[in-house]
Amino acid sequence: MALRVIGIDPGLTRCGIGVVDVAADRRATLVHVDVVRTPPEMALEERLRHIGEGIDAVIAEFAPQQLALERVFAQLNVSTVMGTAQASGVAMYVAAQRGISVTLHTPTEVKLAITGYGGADKKQVGAMVARVLGLSEAPKPADAADACALAICGAWKGTSPVAERARLSTSQPAAGSSSLTPAQEAWRSAEKSAGARRLNL
Repeated sequence: MALRVIGIDPGLTRCGIGVVDVAADRRATLVHVDVVRTPPEMALEERLRHIGEGIDAVIAEFAPQQLALERVFAQLNVSTVMGTAQASGVAMYVAAQRGISVTLHTPTEVKLAITGYGGADKKQVGAMVARVLGLSEAPKPADAADACALAICGAWKGTSPVAERARLSTSQPAAGSSSLTPAQEAWRSAEKSAGARRLNL
């Protein structure tokens, strides 16, 4: 059974929303993508209400089981950080109201999961999102592609180790081949390395 995840790339002017289904073999399919926009001249409380209603409408229609959200981090532009944090709070509130679990992911973590490289730029992330989802091009604008990347990252990272072992035991690829994409292989390698570092602490 596929895991349905909604990814949110928070922002006041543009809030990206992406919904993906991820199967047990980690293959991802796009379900829905959108961007909620609010004009700068609109009152802040109205902008947040509009964003919340947009996210809630998508959750109501597509019933995701998990919400993956970009973790807010420090930037030089304080106003941008505040807007991102406010939009993030609204997304988490809506998820809590709907009884959906929330996972937080840093931009570097998402880039590593999608491209295998934590320093990838937006164009590279968009290209890999399109490849992973089997699309001819990346969702536009970049906020939409980033939301899909968050959803994919949340689903891949949330894969149960027990379920993964069961999948591997019933799936025997030919020698030298793998059912995972290069990005998925890079993510698995990073997970193993992180686990080894924790054991050595």
